[in-house]
Amino acid sequence: MFIALSTFTIANEMSPEVREAFVNRPHLVDSAPGFQRMEVFSPQDNPNEIWLMTYWADEDSYQVWHKSHVYHDSHQGIPKGLKLVPRSAKVRFFSKFAN
Repeated sequence: MFIALSTFTIANEMSPEVREAFVNRPHLVDSAPGFQRMEVFSPQDNPNEIWLMTYWADEDSYQVWHKSHVYHDSHQGIPKGLKLVPRSAKVRFFSKFAN
């Protein structure tokens, strides 16, 4: 299993709007080949920090989706006016090997 963890920190008090956007997301990634699930959460000590984990069958499936127009379309629900803490957006990749 391949996992992509995207993190970012909201700079302008739009956490409620971002959370709502994730709750009402269009689920465009859900039908991507190799996609398994997505989880979105925040640390309790910093609710403006968002962690987005997507789980994939393999890295190739993620890379194909990430380069597709569907990836770009899936970001159209980002709330207008959203500002991030500079250099807070990061993506890390993981390989799951045990439960």
